[in-house]
This record gives sequence, structure tokens and C-alpha cells, in this order.
Amino acid sequence: MKNKTAILVDGGFFLKRYKVVYGKDPLQDGGLKVAKKLYSVVKEYEKKFGFYLYRMFYYDALPYTEKAHNPINGTAIDFSKTDLAKFRLSLFDELKKSRKVALRLGEVKKGNGWVIKPSQTKQLLKGELTPNKLDPNDVVYELRQKGVDLKIGLDIATLTYKKLVDQIILVSGDCDFVAAIKVARRDGIDFILDSMHQNIDHSLFEHIDGLHSVCPNPNNKRKK
Repeated sequence: MKNKTAILVDGGFFLKRYKVVYGKDPLQDGGLKVAKKLYSVVKEYEKKFGFYLYRMFYYDALPYTEKAHNPINGTAIDFSKTDLAKFRLSLFDELKKSRKVALRLGEVKKGNGWVIKPSQTKQLLKGELTPNKLDPNDVVYELRQKGVDLKIGLDIATLTYKKLVDQIILVSGDCDFVAAIKVARRDGIDFILDSMHQNIDHSLFEHIDGLHSVCPNPNNKRKK
């Protein structure tokens, strides 16, 4: 009898690694192509482990849709019309159409507002740059993702306690889920981490049943 498997994808992590492993900017590829690539990862895992897919869960946050004015030149920015916002909404729409995919969406909240980029901050502290010489591109609007990690942890616990699956594959490189992973493994869940070939904290190895990736290994490209 095949294992019943759930694949949990940390969307923010997946999109960051996308450009590294596939060599393309996800925003340029667009929502449809990225959704197909993500679903191909599921298919590759099905081939590798021969399981029955319970469901793929995709975790991300709805884009920030408020407006703000750049403090350097006063330019108004409508975050709902940015390329990033349009891309994420397009990706979510495509994933909704895919079989056995569940979206788990958090939200993006305003952080500390406009902040100076770290590189420019260092120059200011060294006296190499003065405030009146700051460029509009030297500041960023700080936003914070809320609720995504919590949803991942809760789903791991729910899948475990309700005995819905035999195996969980988590696509992430984060240590924040160790407590939830421990709960799953104590209840007999085979837990696999896919860091998309990113190095992980060595301490994570004692909490997982294997580290596997089915995407191209960018480290192999660098060796050529």
C-alpha cells in the first residue's frame, strides 16, 4: 500500500530559491509558468517515492495593497499595482485551478515604514554619505508577513493528530518548524525536508528523516 503524502511549500522560500535553481526571475516567468513548475516538483516527488498525494499546501501572504509616499522625493506608490503584487495574485489564481492544491494565505502588514537600506546606513555612519544626498532608491518600505509560519505549524500538527498522512515533505529551509516536526515524527510520520539545495542548519538533521530535493542543483552548475 502506498504512503499517503502531503507536500507543504513555504511560498516565500520557494520563490527566493526559484531564481537560483531555475535561473529565471519568477516575476518574469509569470504566475502560470511558476505554478506549472511548482506542480512539476510534486510530480517528480511522486516518481521518486511512489506515494499517493493527499494534497499540496502552498503557504504565502496576500500582497500589500496600501499606498505610501517616498520620503526622499514624495513619489506616491500604490503597492497593489506593483509587479510583485500582480505576480502573486496571478500565481494564487493559477494554483487555485490545480488539482489537490490548497492555498494557505497569511497577510502582509506595515512594519516600520520607510527605512534606509543597510548599505546606505553603513555609509552614513562612516560619514561617507550625508542625509541630503540620499537617493529615492536608498530607502525601502518595510513590510512584515504575518500568519504564514503559524499556518504551516498548525497544518503539520493537524495532519499528524488526525492521521491524515503517513509522510510529509516540507519545502523550506527554516528552523522555525522544529517543534512541529518533532510532534509529527513522534507520531510516526516520515518527515522529509526539501531545502532546494540550500545549506541548512546542521542541527536540523536530527529532527528530520531525510533531506531531498528534486529541483536542479545550482551547485553543480558552478562546478562546471
